[in-house]
Amino acid sequence: MLATRRKRNSVARLTKNSKIFKAIIHAIQEKKGSNITSLDLRKIPEAIADFFIVCEADSTTQVKAIASFVEDHVRDAAKEAPYHHEGHQGAQWVLVDYVNVVVHIMLPETRKFYKLEEMWSDAETEEHK
Repeated sequence: MLATRRKRNSVARLTKNSKIFKAIIHAIQEKKGSNITSLDLRKIPEAIADFFIVCEADSTTQVKAIASFVEDHVRDAAKEAPYHHEGHQGAQWVLVDYVNVVVHIMLPETRKFYKLEEMWSDAETEEHK
């Protein structure tokens, strides 16, 4: 169902060296996001994106700040606007969707509950310091 909502085949596939990928990681680091992990989903046929980038924030205020800065920095550095974003209301989990890269900014307890890395355990993961 989700895979049909956008045409991934018509969009160029990304790498970890892509400008948008680097801009997202940099923006999260600038706003002191922690436990930053990228999941490479390119070898998983049913995946809806090439990458997930997951990070944690200490408070809902920081979740919102990271999400806003990711959007601003990616717009400036990579000239990309998000396809979709959600979760700003509750700010326990904000998702910023750039079609091929989906950013998940979560409170630690939310991340532990949903276990995205376990759900996508077939993906190659990388920690970003």
